[in-house]
Amino acid sequence: MSYATKQDLIERGWERKLIQLTDRVNRPATTIDDTTVARHLADAASVADSFLVKAYSLPLQTVPASLVKVTADIAMYYLHGDTVEKDSAIDRAHSDALSWLQQVARGLVVIEDAGVIPSAAGGGRVQSKGADRVFSRDSLKGM
Repeated sequence: MSYATKQDLIERGWERKLIQLTDRVNRPATTIDDTTVARHLADAASVADSFLVKAYSLPLQTVPASLVKVTADIAMYYLHGDTVEKDSAIDRAHSDALSWLQQVARGLVVIEDAGVIPSAAGGGRVQSKGADRVFSRDSLKGM
């Protein structure tokens, strides 16, 4: 399941960049290669799922806008490939997206209406059941 779409990337103002990054046929580049974009969006969703599965049951019932943005940022980072410059806007957006996903996985950020939150593992009180006592006050009287 992909959280962001090609249209989400276009609406964020990345249409020209998508053309430049994906059109390997036309010179100069004039069209967006839908297959390449879809593959990178799926990769970004897979990364997001690897974090989300720690805190939510997948698939999510609804996809919040914050998750669409995060997966769009990750997909754009993947589309840039080796051309991403350290500390560029794309690099910072990717780092921020991963940080946000880590916070979701830890439960520090809650995604509203994102499906069923599984019960936390462990927690509560520790209980144990052992054998009945061999010695008691009554059995040791007179000793």
